[in-house]
Amino acid sequence: MRKKIIAGNWKMNQTLEEGKILTSEVVNMGKDELRDDVQVVLCAPFVHLTTLQAMLTDSSIALGAQNCSNHASGAYTGEISVAMLKSVGTEYVILGHSERREYFGEMDSLLAEKIDITLEHSLTPIFCCGEPLVVREKDEQLAYVQSQIEKSLFHLSAEDFSKIVIAYEPIWAIGTGKTATSDQAQEMHAAIRKQITDQYGEEVANGISILYGGSMKPGNAEELLSCLDVDGGLIGGASLKSRDFVDIAKSF
Repeated sequence: MRKKIIAGNWKMNQTLEEGKILTSEVVNMGKDELRDDVQVVLCAPFVHLTTLQAMLTDSSIALGAQNCSNHASGAYTGEISVAMLKSVGTEYVILGHSERREYFGEMDSLLAEKIDITLEHSLTPIFCCGEPLVVREKDEQLAYVQSQIEKSLFHLSAEDFSKIVIAYEPIWAIGTGKTATSDQAQEMHAAIRKQITDQYGEEVANGISILYGGSMKPGNAEELLSCLDVDGGLIGGASLKSRDFVDIAKSF
């Protein structure tokens, strides 16, 4: 059985006090409402991680970061190493989010290095891939996403590849109010799984969780999560509202 995952990406939102309130609400709701077979992850800004880890100690909710450095340590002012994340109890790290690619110029080769160092420290990378609107309009989305996966991930051994999570995020559906239809989501998730099958075999491909990351909300979560190859969601805006976030996690 593939792990079902609902990961909230707070992005650059929430002061520490706001983050504590949001986390407390999610934890308290989760005690009664979250299913044991769904892994919930809160991916918060770096400055929140130590505080939130203490709040999640007795919870099944995992802690995640939104990025990390490709360097182990050194003179890289402003960067955060994977060892630092590990030391405060972080379990997951989002890598290659479309906003990191677009605004900070992160390339496939850099992401490959980040994947490697994350795995070396036994953290689980949530690797993001997805196409912008111009690519979708040309019907070139499959080749575009396959290239991202191949260049950043296919240097891994089958054993290491099995430790990652993939998040497909149609960029044209992030923060725009647009959402891929369930058919569009399933088509891309199935194509990604087939690509993994061709590279690593069915056993590895069938064990990889592939999340959908494009404006999932309580109103569309059940339909999207019912797709055969959609194993969860990487949630942006809705993760900032505790009721919406928990309702999404209950939608499997």
